[in-house]
Amino acid sequence: MTAEDAATAIDAAFLRPGEFIDSDHPAVAAFAARVAAGAPDPAAAAVKLYYAVRDEIRYDPYVAYDDPENFRASSVLARGRGFCVGKAALFTAAARARGIAARIAFADVRNHLATPRLLSLIGSGIFIYHGITELFLEGRWVKATPTFNLSLCEKFGLKALDFDGRADALLHPFDRGGKRHMEYLRQRGSYADVPVEILIPELSQAYPRLTRLAESERGDFAREAEEKG
Repeated sequence: MTAEDAATAIDAAFLRPGEFIDSDHPAVAAFAARVAAGAPDPAAAAVKLYYAVRDEIRYDPYVAYDDPENFRASSVLARGRGFCVGKAALFTAAARARGIAARIAFADVRNHLATPRLLSLIGSGIFIYHGITELFLEGRWVKATPTFNLSLCEKFGLKALDFDGRADALLHPFDRGGKRHMEYLRQRGSYADVPVEILIPELSQAYPRLTRLAESERGDFAREAEEKG
């Protein structure tokens, strides 16, 4: 049995388009085709897609968590920015567009290097339902997190998270200076599509101040990171 056959046997839903992981959207398909062109195998294609989503899509935690479009892969691609769930949805969709079985997973994390303004709006350093992509490569599931773009990592003094298509790529627990960065607290499961019916009420309840912000009040996270440094 080939890896592709094994992936199909696991669950065909991890290869099909979803409402939010819309791998059949023309822009998502074109993005995946452009980025993965010339990749000799699925793992190599996944690596190319990972870096494109990580660095071409700017991380923005100030998106409206009650707007379903911020969870939709094609919308995140069109906007060129997204938070962890939106970026994971895009990576998942792009992988499926190239025939790689993929799903979205979630975990609660403690992020020690958020900006003071973001921590004030969140109310704590704990971020629930942090988005992760899981890909079926070479006969097993591999986790990858394309959340923080390279330029943002440099502003925070972090080593950007690399992915080789084989080992899990989860956020580093420490920064370059040895200061604690990311701590995983609770796993929230894996899904074939983004469960917005769970996420929107959970995030809105957990972060009411952030959810209620007007568009003009949302701010520029990259600039905040630069000023913080």
